[in-house]
Amino acid sequence: QVQLVESGGGLVQAGGSLRLSCAASGSIKSITTMGWYRQAPGKQRELVATITSGGSTNYADSVKGRFTISRDDAKNTVYLQMNSLKPEDTAVYYCHADLVSGYSGYELRYWGQGTQVTVSS
Repeated sequence: QVQLVESGGGLVQAGGSLRLSCAASGSIKSITTMGWYRQAPGKQRELVATITSGGSTNYADSVKGRFTISRDDAKNTVYLQMNSLKPEDTAVYYCHADLVSGYSGYELRYWGQGTQVTVSS
């Protein structure tokens, strides 16, 4: 089984910072793109940031200049450093990894369970 386990969410005041982590484990042959999405109450899940195996990054306009995505391939882990947080950043954050496992032999997208981020005003 492949699992993605997230950590680092919590409650923070506006202007504060949080760092999310997401570690993939199991029978993993290769990982291409990793990223973060978020879903606020009553809204659709939206892209926050992605990073390819080559290090190319993509950000939602709403987080550019405030959030930074990075990855450690030796640990199969993706990070999201969130600075200058705003109340509108409040959401459940989900990580994903597009990977080839030892079970499927082809690329599939796996998701973490989600971690709550709450920004108070």
